[in-house]
Amino acid sequence: MYRKSFNTRGPRNGFSKSYGARTQRGNSRGFGGRISKGQYIDPSRFINKAVITEELEHFIPEHKFEDFALDASLTQAIISKGYSDPTPIQDKTIPYILNGLDLVGIANTGTGKTAAFLLPLINKVLQDRKEQIIIIVPTRELAVQIENELKSFTKGMKIFSVCCFGGASIGQQMRDLRHFNNFIIGTPGRLKDLIGRKMINLSLFKTIVLDEADRMLDMGFVNDMRFVMSLMPKDRHTLFFSATISTEIEKLVGEFLREPVRISVKTRDTAKNVDQDIVRVGRGLNKVDILHDLLIKPEFNKVLIFGRTKHGVEKLSKILSEKGIRVESIHGNKNQFKRQKALNLFKDSNIQALIATDVAARGLDINEVSHVINFDIPATYDDYIHRIGRTGRANKRGKALTFIE
Repeated sequence: MYRKSFNTRGPRNGFSKSYGARTQRGNSRGFGGRISKGQYIDPSRFINKAVITEELEHFIPEHKFEDFALDASLTQAIISKGYSDPTPIQDKTIPYILNGLDLVGIANTGTGKTAAFLLPLINKVLQDRKEQIIIIVPTRELAVQIENELKSFTKGMKIFSVCCFGGASIGQQMRDLRHFNNFIIGTPGRLKDLIGRKMINLSLFKTIVLDEADRMLDMGFVNDMRFVMSLMPKDRHTLFFSATISTEIEKLVGEFLREPVRISVKTRDTAKNVDQDIVRVGRGLNKVDILHDLLIKPEFNKVLIFGRTKHGVEKLSKILSEKGIRVESIHGNKNQFKRQKALNLFKDSNIQALIATDVAARGLDINEVSHVINFDIPATYDDYIHRIGRTGRANKRGKALTFIE
């Protein structure tokens, strides 16, 4: 399909000789950025045809939402949102959370995980209005997404929340924290800052959710997580959600939780729903021009493009914009208002492409992404899986392309 203008398909057994030698040293240059170290990933792992099955696995839940011992007003809010049957993670975890048990939930994003912990915790607040709950997540976008979902369930219930993350005014967050909040949702660094300023008294919080814990570990937040946990009561309710379970994650489970129930609903790899291929950039060809040639094709209608560095992402965004592509960027140097605006424009299909660092690789639920393009090779294969998991969601087929020089 793409081979006429440039070679997308190389031998399945690896890169060209010159590229392979450079990559095996663990280096990959972000566009316009510094060289970053990452693991060697054989390019054959970026090529995989989607598994198309006519008969999808049919999940039959054990419960209806009405079966759970939820407050009547919350049950009505769930029904009003059009929810009928619980998703697998909701079906399995809600009863245990309602009973106050510590829990480890292993599930991919896009499985209804947020509602799985929000619904029983909202119920806890409805039973005791003095209840205070803290939810820790790796990124600003995920924090906002969780608070929006919380508000959608609690309209008219007088349940109060505040979102705390970097890149936004700490002064406004401090003013919000002077009022009583049932839920505080935030990122580790900003929460630690606010705790240090005596704006959050963790001794009053008896429930904590660590969401996307593996991502927080990858981003170097482990000591911040330990700091927060150390200030909470020992007799607490801890919920721990992660897409993967590594040796490091197991250590954290052992540190933070007491005899947790373990629930895993990872029935298949998201990547199996995604058609994966490589775009081989020949010597002397311009990588950006090749990307532009793809984006002007009609089927590339909602494209998430990943770059390695903040500088590279911003530079690529400006170049594509000058070439007439409707594009925005998300990276750590942008303040929260600009990041949220770019994300909303992409979600609402008001722009064609969103260029992002790995801040957008996890936790974001964006519908109808037609393509994921790895303009820069990810640092690890796990990062690759999470990137391409932004397409091919809800049992739809997606496409992912990885640029190889």
